[in-house]
Amino acid sequence: MRTVRIGSTDLVVSRVALGCMGFGHGDARNPWALDEDAAEPIFRRAVELGITLWDTANVYGGGSSEVVVGNAIRRYSRRSEVVLATKVGLPSGPGPDDSGLSRRAIFRAIDASLRRLGTDYVDLYQIHRFDPATPIAETMSALDEVVASGKVRHLGASSMAAWQFATMQHTADLAGTRRFVTMQDQYSLVQREEEREMFPLLAHQQVMSLPWCPLAKGRLARPFATATSRSRSDPMGEAIFEGRDRAIVDAVSSVAADRGVPMSQVALAWIYTRRVVAAPVVGVTRPAHLDDAAAAAELSLSDDEVAHLEAAYTPREPSGY
Repeated sequence: MRTVRIGSTDLVVSRVALGCMGFGHGDARNPWALDEDAAEPIFRRAVELGITLWDTANVYGGGSSEVVVGNAIRRYSRRSEVVLATKVGLPSGPGPDDSGLSRRAIFRAIDASLRRLGTDYVDLYQIHRFDPATPIAETMSALDEVVASGKVRHLGASSMAAWQFATMQHTADLAGTRRFVTMQDQYSLVQREEEREMFPLLAHQQVMSLPWCPLAKGRLARPFATATSRSRSDPMGEAIFEGRDRAIVDAVSSVAADRGVPMSQVALAWIYTRRVVAAPVVGVTRPAHLDDAAAAAELSLSDDEVAHLEAAYTPREPSGY
């Protein structure tokens, strides 16, 4: 597995990120979630393939994803060999300090995450969304403190408007505090709005993208109008996928057939044509999905294939934030 350095930091990650939202206790939103026993082959395969970036969040499975991920690190790898990423900001409980990006909320959340993960630090701590209710200066100062404490190595952000991200970075610069080094944003062949403002900003700021939903909840990995148990129960999947995207899926299918590879490899290989992308976050339910993701990182598309894949895209509203 190839690796990439995040900007000018000492953070080196695999070109594929293991998305861990689907591990832990299942609920109404994640009925397909895998418990520790069911997830074991996936973690083992990730280690075998050299997929070192594991991404979770304090809200996945009510916190149970962090427990499963922490146990998997101890059972199948070593802490020093995994780039561990988690998130803060979305509601993780009923209390006023169980959500948002206030100083108190961040301090409470990082300690709770570390307990569940069974570690004394995370490599990448990401704000899950922009918090309009908390002064940006307060958020950036609190995040700087958790890095200074040794509980966090680097900071990342997730889906938001480009102007919001630019404002947060500028606020950190003015105060001399730590900046974000990654942006985990929704990006795929059916949702390319990040190309308009966010990607140019990331290139200017030397920030790397960790795209989530790179296969559009699996829609780019199978023929159009087919469904799975996940797609039938995931409202986010429906929100990011539209009937007009048939031509895009058909283009992926066509290139995949010509190449003799699965559709998922083609859709992911296209992601790597963007220079700001470090590693797409790939959620999987079978070890073979990781094999396809790893193969995609080595698949080079021609200019004609890229043009064919992109031809049918039409502008749309950004989604996911």
